[in-house]
Amino acid sequence: MLFVGNSTLNYVYVEPRSYRPGFRWVVAAKSSSSDVAIDKWKRDGVYIDKRGKLRTFNHKKLSRKRCGSLRGQGWKYGSGFVDGVFPVLSPTAQQILEFVQKEVDADKVWGSLDNLPPTHTTWDDLINVAVQLRLNKKWDPIVLLCEWILQRSSFQLDVMCFNLLIDAYGHKSQYKKAESTYLGLLEARCVPTEDTYALLIKAYCKAGLQQKAEAVFAEMRKYSLPPSAVVYNAYIDGLMKGRKSQKAIEVFQRMKRDGCQLSTETYTLMINLYGKASKSYMALKLFDEMRSQKCKPNICTYTALVNAFAREGLCEKAEEIFEQLQEAGYEPDVYAYNALMEAYSRAGYPYGAAEVFSLMQHMGCEPDRASFNIMVDAYGRAGLYEDAESVFEEMKRLGITPTMKSHMLLLSAYSRVGNIAKCEDIVNQMHESGLEPDTFVLNSMLNLYGRLGQIEKMEKVLNAMEKGPYEADISTYNILINVYGRTGYFERMEELFQLLPAKNLTPDVVTWTSRLGAYSRKKLYTRCLEIFEEMIDAGCYPDGGTAKVLLSACSSEDQIEQVTTVIRTMHKDLKTVSPI
Repeated sequence: MLFVGNSTLNYVYVEPRSYRPGFRWVVAAKSSSSDVAIDKWKRDGVYIDKRGKLRTFNHKKLSRKRCGSLRGQGWKYGSGFVDGVFPVLSPTAQQILEFVQKEVDADKVWGSLDNLPPTHTTWDDLINVAVQLRLNKKWDPIVLLCEWILQRSSFQLDVMCFNLLIDAYGHKSQYKKAESTYLGLLEARCVPTEDTYALLIKAYCKAGLQQKAEAVFAEMRKYSLPPSAVVYNAYIDGLMKGRKSQKAIEVFQRMKRDGCQLSTETYTLMINLYGKASKSYMALKLFDEMRSQKCKPNICTYTALVNAFAREGLCEKAEEIFEQLQEAGYEPDVYAYNALMEAYSRAGYPYGAAEVFSLMQHMGCEPDRASFNIMVDAYGRAGLYEDAESVFEEMKRLGITPTMKSHMLLLSAYSRVGNIAKCEDIVNQMHESGLEPDTFVLNSMLNLYGRLGQIEKMEKVLNAMEKGPYEADISTYNILINVYGRTGYFERMEELFQLLPAKNLTPDVVTWTSRLGAYSRKKLYTRCLEIFEEMIDAGCYPDGGTAKVLLSACSSEDQIEQVTTVIRTMHKDLKTVSPI
């Protein structure tokens, strides 16, 4: 028998039933004083509103509403709950939450849920539990709970439940089930909300089904529903997560052409997109446009712009936006401080990042794991590997478990100074911590061994990658091609390059440039031009590094002029096809 709750008050316990799997919730009283507590709980409810204030409501009054207090309003995608309100779970809801998170047998879960009384209070408890599970990213229990409501319970079918289920299936990459849930919604004669379409689009984007995502817009037009900012935002977000940035930009432009009102979230998403693409000037342009359209930036918008400048190491601009964030009346949170720290780290000012780290603590904002990772990286980039390790150890002392990324950043710090023994020790620490080194870690070791001329050790790592569970990516082969090219093993370099199609890998600009570099060092100008032509024919466009390598292959003024003319012509052609 399982007891939940304070022993001095009423408690809820689970009583097993002999004739079916599962359990039922039973309330047992201990004393008359406990009865008063129960009655008061039934009469007065407590919740936290979107401003973070504790408020009360009358349960009885709300339950008189048709279909229950939380029915028919539609769960608001992105807000976490209806209108941004996060109710406190009742004791019964808390027990349901704990049970569905532990129990994986669908029959037992459904059998137990069958014993709940079909009341408005039970409905509210179930929806509160489903939303709490969503916040915890527990998709399987959401599916169990919502499927029971739709298929087996006596509750009236509601769009909120369908939306939660579409969202869960989307996150589980089960787009067909998300699709069938939407069809079930229509068959049940529920009215889809804009959130329904937004979630369906995200499910398709996660599965890489861009055409189906586009079809959702046609579906909306069929019902005379103009796509709103919520739907467009979901599409842009899904495309970004699928690394289809160019398509996301096209959708943003289409959104403008369609006359859709851009929201704060729209601008924040696009500022993030340009920031990640190291186009801070575009991010700033959008920020200025946003304010000119009287669209108020929120703390996420400011943080996204700080991050955009941080990625390019523009710490002065990042600091300027950080100050604007405060002037706008926002209190910097851990994400804003982390973004500013990152700016100083990328700019090569580790002590500037350390000052922000100290200021953050002084202002009562607790650093998180990302904060410590940024400091490890800041010191590592500056070659201060001992300071990087001190931060790493401090993180462990405070009870923050280092992740794969934490170890990777420390590994990079020692790799920069060529300390092979320490790097090998860090990889062993990862194994001891139960962290299996991934492709990124092994690529770092490949690069370290190759850079220091330890070809034999490099090839041992490659052999382990080929035989083990590790999947070599294009970066793996870029490192190998670069190392073999620099050390004069041209045959081995060409052999690896020819292997790429068989490995389902496409050479990128780094691959081609590394291969060019090998012949450039030998001043084999004609061979370099041949490879350059192959590169263009393959649809890979050169960058600044490619141009430098080609120029370094030249041994006469005529050759320099020829290369310069080709690069300038290509640059002009590229500008004419580049998106605005």
